[in-house]
Amino acid sequence: MKHRVAGRKLGRTSAHRLAVLRNLATALFERERITTTLGKAKELRPFAEKLVTLSKRETLHARRLVLRDIHDRRVVAKLFDTISARFAQRPGGYTRILKLGPRRGDNAEMAIVEFVGFEPSFAKKKPAAEKGKAKAAKESAAPAATDAGEAAPKARKEKKAAAPKAKEEESKKKAATKEKAERAPARKKSTAKAEPKAAKGRKSPKSK
Repeated sequence: MKHRVAGRKLGRTSAHRLAVLRNLATALFERERITTTLGKAKELRPFAEKLVTLSKRETLHARRLVLRDIHDRRVVAKLFDTISARFAQRPGGYTRILKLGPRRGDNAEMAIVEFVGFEPSFAKKKPAAEKGKAKAAKESAAPAATDAGEAAPKARKEKKAAAPKAKEEESKKKAATKEKAERAPARKKSTAKAEPKAAKGRKSPKSK
């Protein structure tokens, strides 16, 4: 007969199993959301909820009963001050289990244990008016982008058309400078030849 054998052994002795549940309950009260295997989560849920029910009494005896399992006084203070006040009007069912699927490696089923009301806060959806404004802003920005995209190839074509003209002008300037440079030495030679001829035409004062 299968009498008085309810529960999961979790592959541990009774003392080890109790220590695991105490540690998991301490972590749950401290962080309010933990991840563990599915079997441990199912064993932890009634163990932790009984302690929450004890904390609702707010008596010294209840605090000492909780301290038998939760040895961290800081966590016990949080349990009696904040968690018990949160569930003062709730008659049980303080936690929930969310299945995560198998764990990579040993394929163990994983789960999240969290307090009810400790759901993660996600970003709020924008109202319809704000969505309409965002769409209008996108539509107004789209033609500006298309105009900029059309203007870019036009500017490139103009640059390409102006490039040969600029090259022709530069070549003309270079030719003009070369011509000037060639003319300058010829002028110097002609002036140098004229100066000795003028000197010969003049007579020295001694000849007189």
